[in-house]
Amino acid sequence: MRKITVLSMITMDGIMQAPGGPEEDLSGDFKYGGWTVSYGDEVFGKIMQEEMKPADYLLGRKTFDIFASYWPHHADFWPAVNEGIKYVLTQTIEKSDWKNTVFLQDPEDIQKLKQSEGPDIQVWGSSELVHLLLKHDLVDEIRLKIYPLILGEGKKLFNNNALPAAFVLTESHVTSKGVIIANYKRSGEIITGDIEL
Repeated sequence: MRKITVLSMITMDGIMQAPGGPEEDLSGDFKYGGWTVSYGDEVFGKIMQEEMKPADYLLGRKTFDIFASYWPHHADFWPAVNEGIKYVLTQTIEKSDWKNTVFLQDPEDIQKLKQSEGPDIQVWGSSELVHLLLKHDLVDEIRLKIYPLILGEGKKLFNNNALPAAFVLTESHVTSKGVIIANYKRSGEIITGDIEL
């Protein structure tokens, strides 16, 4: 079975939209694109290099469009994204010039992909896809980079349709710029009870 890992840069209020640049995703008149730009440091760079090693990728349609227009022309920075298989959840397109692209139709296709042989699968961006994966309990790991910002608007990583699930912290770092990097692994069901004082 293949592991599905969601990787996301988020603000303290859970916004994940357009972390990389002002023109990355303007939907909803979002005006804070590129909000991560002033937070890089050596620790962050090392972790990003590790996460950008070869994998396969699962992308939503909008993120795929952004990636397909950019990464084929910037292969020197992230060669793995061009070489890995890009699985795209969409019902509106069936072909792409970006090599190693496969189109999926629904959550059942993702479940079959998860059960297949092959490298682990990373989900970058793709807020609507992440919502769908969490609703169907298809996420094995979540790697968050939490920035010391509140934006108040924009696409959020989590919505109210996620299936309740417990995770355990497997690794964490705090960068010199205050970015909390936290990796969580799926660990079971929610445990409830009374707090004893």
